[in-house]
Order: sequence, then structure tokens, then C-alpha cells
Amino acid sequence: MAGTSRSVAVLRPLSEAALRSCCKKGTRLGSPPCRHLSSYGILLPLNVKTCPPLTSSSAMKQQTRPFLNLAAPVLGAKRIEYAEVHRLQYSAEQMYDIVADVGSYRFFVPWCTGSRVISSCNEFLRAKLEVGFPPVVEHYVSEISMVPHRQIRAVSKDGRLFQHLETLWQFGPGLPGQPDSCTLKFYVSFEFKSVLHSQLANLFFDKVVKQMVSAFEHRAEKLYGPQAAVQKCKAVCCT
Repeated sequence: MAGTSRSVAVLRPLSEAALRSCCKKGTRLGSPPCRHLSSYGILLPLNVKTCPPLTSSSAMKQQTRPFLNLAAPVLGAKRIEYAEVHRLQYSAEQMYDIVADVGSYRFFVPWCTGSRVISSCNEFLRAKLEVGFPPVVEHYVSEISMVPHRQIRAVSKDGRLFQHLETLWQFGPGLPGQPDSCTLKFYVSFEFKSVLHSQLANLFFDKVVKQMVSAFEHRAEKLYGPQAAVQKCKAVCCT
């Protein structure tokens, strides 16, 4: 994120129509997600509720980047945005309860070495989190607002590592006729404070951000049991 480049990476989830089009009857769990990162243009508002369909075949290609390469176009910008959409064989209530249990993050969230709720009032929480990127270990306070069984938004207001950190989870209906399924939308936006810390961008993106939804899926499997062997769609597509 050093340098004068003003390009940013804008990643958006699929629309419902595009999500349906990428699914084939009988797709098995664990089918490899498709991810594509685009790094041109200026920062635009990201509406996590809607997202245009893929517009080119190159959008389905997996992009690889060398570790800590500050010249990488995707992470060369200061602020980075990323989003995923998954359909899961767990209910919206079950997934909401897992995301809302911030105090347990230290047990299953990647690189989270500490999590503690320090205040709670109605649907608002303040939590102190610790994230470790040896030799850097950072503490920060996250302010969390919740709409029960629909949305959880967390914003970092304190800390030396992040200039900006926001995560948004949305929980919607799943497959028709299957009440024990849901559509899970995950969005994150982050920016490091210093050039030194910005060298952690690739590590944070690959080891934390891109593994976040999988970590919560594995937590659901541990608490509620495995998902059905076959479901219509489990896709991650970004543009």
C-alpha cells in the first residue's frame, strides 16, 4: 500500500440472479470457489445487497500474488474491500448466533488470539480483540451493532494497526422450501495506518479475510453437525 497509486480493489458479491446461474443441480459441498480481484478505477460505494453478474471469463480465474509484494496491483491501494456470498445448510438464526458470539472468536477465527466483550447494551456491543501477526500483536476495540437474525456490523474505533476496519454480515433466506438453510453475505473493508504495517496487507488478506467465512462454517459444523451432502449452490464469486 506504499507509493502514490490511487487504484483500489473493489470486490462485490453476486446478485441473486447471477448466483442462481452459477449453480448446477447436484453440486457437492466443497466445490472450489471462484475468486477474482479487480484493481482499476476509483473507490466506489459497495452495496452488499446487490452485485452485477460476472462480465468476462477472466473474472473466474484465480489470481496469485507473491507474499508481501507492495507493488501488487490488488493490494497497492490504501483501502481494500472484499465480499463473499454463500448458501449454507444452516438457518439464518444459527449463523447469526455464531457471528454474534464475539467472546468466542479466539477459539476459531483465524489469527484472533483474544476476544472479550467489555460492554453490552441492547443490540450494541463493545469488544476488545487481539490479532497476532508475529512479531506484531495488536489490540483494538470493535463497536458492534446487531439486527437480530438479519445483520451484524462491526467497526474498529481504536488501535494502532488499522486506520479503518469494518465487517458486515447479512443473513437471508436460503433455498426455497428449506427453512434450515440461509444465504450468508460477508463484506470487509480495511486500511492499515502505516507503511510498515501495510506490508502485512497480503498476509491479512489471504490468511484472515479470505478464510473468514470458512472459519464460521467450520464453527457451525462443530456446533450443529455437518451440512447436507448435496445442496444446490455453494459459490463465491467476485468482480
